Amino acid sequence: MTISQIDFLKGHGTENDFVILPDPDNALDLTASVVAGLCDRRAGIGGDGLLHVVRSAAHPEARAMADEAEWFMDYRNADGSIAEMCGNGVRVFARYLQRSGSVEEGDLAVATRGGVKNVHLAKDGDITVSMGRAQLPATGVTVTVGSRSWDARNVNMGNPHAVAFVEDLAHAGDLFSEPSFGPAEVYPDGVNIEFVVDRGPRHVAMRVHERGSGETRSCGTGACAVAVAAARRDAADPAMSGTPVTYTVDLPGGTLVITEHPDGEIEMTGPAVIVAQGKIDPAWLETLNG
Repeated sequence: MTISQIDFLKGHGTENDFVILPDPDNALDLTASVVAGLCDRRAGIGGDGLLHVVRSAAHPEARAMADEAEWFMDYRNADGSIAEMCGNGVRVFARYLQRSGSVEEGDLAVATRGGVKNVHLAKDGDITVSMGRAQLPATGVTVTVGSRSWDARNVNMGNPHAVAFVEDLAHAGDLFSEPSFGPAEVYPDGVNIEFVVDRGPRHVAMRVHERGSGETRSCGTGACAVAVAAARRDAADPAMSGTPVTYTVDLPGGTLVITEHPDGEIEMTGPAVIVAQGKIDPAWLETLNG
């Protein structure tokens, strides 16, 4: 990188935290090693992932969406790998755009690798994201931690999830390393794995291992996958009943409210907060490419 001054911000959505790099013209060369260095919690800024803020017209992966969405969320996992979508990340992305004066309260379209997501910034501070429709592949999946194994629900929210209902969230183990899953060919690019317990009627709690990041305090697409899996387990399908179904999902970092509508569209509502801003030392950044 040869840019002399690089701004950054830090934000989180239900404690799923992100490094935010505003780069409207897509001028930054964000290699995997640079992203991993920025997200390093001891030697960098620290985050579960990185939100690269780019105008859609300036990014080759988003130009086709530029007529629908001015801004592209170029999302990266903490290890530098590229991800299709991040539900909490979209809310924080929208909060940054509001803070920067690029958008106001109301409706906003954000381009992602998982398609264009419609966002609503409410006056009360919460942000609602239209997360698209869940795909429910019929392929059976098994998740294993230690001596315990569970049948899991295969859910795709633009990124892959395996949802396992367990008796105790402690059964998920430490989640520092990825739980075993199979068959491996179901998830050739890895998978986000959710462990879920019931808290009450249409109220669940979860822990998650996010691929490329390990256990995180929250996962928006994971909460959506969990709500859909719980609804089907509970014999609730809005497409059949014609009535929306809402689940409250508790995560280690907070609570999200997930609603699935009869047309299949899923909405996620929750907070998003910007906590800091500053400038990155370009000399240090150069060392990350070494």
